[in-house]
Amino acid sequence: MRAQNVKDELSERDRAVLRHVVQNFILTANPVGSRYLAKHSGLNLSPATIRNLMADLEERGYLNHPHTSAGRVPTDKGYRVYVDMLMDIEDLSKKEIEAIKRKLENVENREEMLAQASDLLGTISSQLSIVTNPQLASGKLDRLEMVSLSSNRIMVIITVQSGIIKTLVMEVKSEIRRDKLDAITQVLNERLHGLTLKKIRETFAERIKDVKNEETGLIRLFVDSVDELFNDTRDRERLYISGTRDIIKNPEFNSPDNIRSVIELIDDKEIIIHVLESQGEKGSDLAISIGDENREKRLKNYSVISTRYLMGDIFGTVSVIGPKRMNYSRIIPLVDHIAKSITNKT
Repeated sequence: MRAQNVKDELSERDRAVLRHVVQNFILTANPVGSRYLAKHSGLNLSPATIRNLMADLEERGYLNHPHTSAGRVPTDKGYRVYVDMLMDIEDLSKKEIEAIKRKLENVENREEMLAQASDLLGTISSQLSIVTNPQLASGKLDRLEMVSLSSNRIMVIITVQSGIIKTLVMEVKSEIRRDKLDAITQVLNERLHGLTLKKIRETFAERIKDVKNEETGLIRLFVDSVDELFNDTRDRERLYISGTRDIIKNPEFNSPDNIRSVIELIDDKEIIIHVLESQGEKGSDLAISIGDENREKRLKNYSVISTRYLMGDIFGTVSVIGPKRMNYSRIIPLVDHIAKSITNKT
């Protein structure tokens, strides 16, 4: 829903009541009643007035009314308006900023840094935190090289502009002379340099269609192996997940079924990767998906906050997955700060 439409539909009092309902539900996990808001919100409205406003908000789909309670809870629509228009972003404390800086500046390598970042995010947010390996497919090709290893094996070396290198050994039908390898390498570099590996994978056959019948058969082999050559399966294996123990302390996980659901989610890394790839497609800005906004059915009771970090010209994601009742105003700047810290460190 566009902000202007919400402003047209909701009065200032409507927005104030919705804001207090969401904030109190985030803090207490209990449905919020009109009497409570009248006493503790500072709205200077009577319980009857607040009750009428809450009833109107429920009728418009911003609040819900659990059958076992006289109070209201936010709907996905209510959370969305709160996140987009009503919340105040909290600043990280100096202690938290220093702790993040200290943890990340003393790491030895990329893998350790990403693991530390995930651990920090999970500990501070008390939610499920996920940091993905940088996606090689988003990197732009700097150069491609080929080295003959034996009469029927060559090594393909792919270097992206960030400096990350991928190697792959391929079997050929017969030995290919060095001058032929050099000629094919030159053609491929001329046509593929500067393209992302994803773009190369999608358009490779078209870009080399006029040379694919050259006598060595190597181009044909490249066409058949394009997914293996210009993709990085390691991206799908290296997820740094933390916060499992913290997230199940939330009241939403008092039920064994809910605990089982989050454990199953953690175990199914393909689901997580798919979700984060969808978030990444939204661009470099921070993305927030709430409840039914998530395409994956297992995430209908969760929110996902995600943003990119950069390593040269390739990116990975920093994300938090937690109950829809998560403290958005605190977690959003935390995710953003850790992503920027990774980017600055590299």
